[in-house]
Amino acid sequence: MPAFVLRPMPAMLPAALLDQARMVCAATIGHFRFLGFPDGGIRPIGSDDRIAGTAVTLALPGMDSTLLHHIAGMLGPGFILVIDRLGDQRHACIGGGVAVALKKTGVEGVVVDGPCTDPDEVQAAGLPLWSRGTSPITTRLQGLGGAFNLPVSIGGAVVMPGDLIIADVGGIVAIPPVEAEAAVFRAAEMEAAENRMLPRLDEGESLGDISGATAMIKKATSVLTEALALQERR
Repeated sequence: MPAFVLRPMPAMLPAALLDQARMVCAATIGHFRFLGFPDGGIRPIGSDDRIAGTAVTLALPGMDSTLLHHIAGMLGPGFILVIDRLGDQRHACIGGGVAVALKKTGVEGVVVDGPCTDPDEVQAAGLPLWSRGTSPITTRLQGLGGAFNLPVSIGGAVVMPGDLIIADVGGIVAIPPVEAEAAVFRAAEMEAAENRMLPRLDEGESLGDISGATAMIKKATSVLTEALALQERR
């Protein structure tokens, strides 16, 4: 008997938070978090878009995309579909026709831990897509099973339904809802600080002086010099 598991849709993250999240880079969050980052093999397909949204998760086995076709009608604006291919790197579950159908739902984009096909058609459809390259071999409607809105593993990172997803050319990050607002706020502050720093480099200041690294080195070497001098006096 087919094993399909479908759980309810997660609560949508606030629109204001998603608007703010679209303004910050995934890599900025990587300066202070270390969980929730899929590996760099999952890359955008021909787009420099940055998307942010509430994760809805899907686990698809092998050659079967039956559940993907079914849940497409449950998606909408503000959501990002995150697909765990359960280790399959041979069959593409997203191609031109599926991309058109998903785009019509208003979904913000798709992250799939596996290949896609028809990358030119996906781009023409305007669907932001992150995947592991391409494959000419597609999934089929086999009715084998799958799971919707359960925890999934994407490039070594756990993604839960309802997580904040930010995806851009620099990478992807998944953040639990209770931590999302603080993470986005901190990232925005860091990017603002960096923008204030750049003119100082143009004015001739060194990166080490601005960041404080040079002061740290000077302090460390000073302590070492004093320790060596003390040892010599003994």
